[in-house]
Formats: sequence, C-alpha cells, structure tokens
Amino acid sequence: MSRTINPALHRKGLLITAIGGLSLSFDIPLVRSADGEVWSVLAVRCFSTFAVAILAWGVLRFALGKRIALIPGWTGLLIGLCYGGNSLAFMLAVFNTATANVVFIYAFTSMFAALLSWIFLRERPSNATLVTMLVMVGGIGLIVHDGLQSGNFFGDAMAVCAAFMVACAITMSRAHGGDLGLVPLATSVVPGIAALLLLPAGGLAIANPGFILFDGLIMIPLAFWCLATGPRYLSAPEVGMFYLLETVLAPIWVWIVFFETPTVQTLVGGTILILALLGHSLWQMRSKARAARADVAAEFPFSG
Repeated sequence: MSRTINPALHRKGLLITAIGGLSLSFDIPLVRSADGEVWSVLAVRCFSTFAVAILAWGVLRFALGKRIALIPGWTGLLIGLCYGGNSLAFMLAVFNTATANVVFIYAFTSMFAALLSWIFLRERPSNATLVTMLVMVGGIGLIVHDGLQSGNFFGDAMAVCAAFMVACAITMSRAHGGDLGLVPLATSVVPGIAALLLLPAGGLAIANPGFILFDGLIMIPLAFWCLATGPRYLSAPEVGMFYLLETVLAPIWVWIVFFETPTVQTLVGGTILILALLGHSLWQMRSKARAARADVAAEFPFSG
C-alpha cells in the first residue's frame, strides 16, 4: 500500500528540516569567530553539546517518563565513537584548510554512505547513484588537488575522514534500527576528553568563548535534532537536500565575515558536487513519486 502524504505534515517537515540545515550552516563561522586554539575550541564545543544531551535525556526520562537510553548497547557505542571521530576530524579540517574545501568535501558523506551500505548491508545503489558518485569523485579530486598546491592537503584529508566517519555512523544506524537520536550528542564527550588532554600548557585559549558556547549549547543540538526529526515527515532525498544548505551557505557566511574567498578550482569542484547531489536528489524524489502513483493505480485500477 502506498504511503499517503499529508500536506500539513509535509510542510511541517520542510520547516523543521530547513531550520536544521540553516542552523548547521553557522557551525564553521561560529568556530572561526571564537578565535581560539583548536583543542580549546573542540573541548568547549563538545562538552557544551554533551551537557545539552544530559539535560535532554533527563527531561525525557524523568519529566516525561520516556525510557530512552543515551547510548543503546555496544553498537550504539561504536556508532557514537564514529560520530566522535567525525567531530575530531571536522575540527582539524576547519583549522587547517579553507571553509569551502571543508563543506564541499563533507558533502560527499551521502555517497560514502551509499557505498558502505552496498558493501555491508547489500543495498546496491542505483545506476544513477553510481554515476553521481563518479562525478562527485571528480569534483573532490579538483578540490584536493587544489589543496595539494596550496599546502592545505592535511585539512582536506581530515575533511574526507570526517565525511567517511559520519557515513559509517549513518550506515550502522540503518542496520541498528533503534532510537539513536541522543547518541551523537552524548558521545561528543569522547573527543572533548581527547581535546582536554591535548590542551596547551596555559589551559583553554579562546578569545571569544561566547561564540563557541552558543554553537555547542544551541546551534549544534538544534541542527542535529531538526535533521534527525525531518525523516518522520519527509523522504530521505528531501532531507538530504537540506544538508546542502551548509555546503552552499557556510562559505558565504565566512566570505561575508572573514573575507575568505575560495579559489577558482575549489569553486569549480564545489559546483560539480552541489549540482551532482542536487540532480541526484531531484531524480530520487521524482522516481519515488512516480512509483507511488503506480502503486495507487495498481491498488485502485478503476478510480478516476
């Protein structure tokens, strides 16, 4: 039986997910605005997010009576460690390469997830997905080659690692099938502890801590919650399109505030990535809509 789309719920999903993508786009500008040493910024950001996770878990469990686990079992812990590795690699990327490089490369997350699902979950990607992956590899190749020329290869490599780690977490979450909404927030304590151990001799070094506190306490939890809630009302391709808001908007915010202009080669590679992902998402949405209409026609052959 086809799933009936409720227009009101669909609009609600679009609003929630758009808020999530927009919130996520401010992450890098807030990190940059804090003007701090990398391990100091990572520690404050992670422990702030962890505090929100504990507060949310306490409210859900004790005030609302919902028995929800912060980290459900060993699989949940492994998923959380992948999210923690993502946070660590992402922060190193932000501090070691251009913002445009980070977000453009990070956009490859969905394709990494498709590849991992094919290998471990036996979910073969469609031919369109495989073609899109090949096109995106070309775009990332341009950006990484530009990083080699400009001396930002380490930062670009960390962006690739961050995308791969979050794709691993998404793939394992699909296999797990349980409620993992608090896992990325709760396990942020792991990279936070690692950052504490690597702090400079003088301790925390952040010129404007208010920016990173606002990021860790408000923007990151809001983004994760909205983007995790979106699939309740929207299809996966629709939700995936809102992740592109960070890819498109973060370099704009950084350009406006810090006057950091991407190189031509990075812009070309990023444009290839965005167009490939956008075209793939639109194709998936159209295919699903066509399949739904076919299901309705098969179920009610004499209607209309």
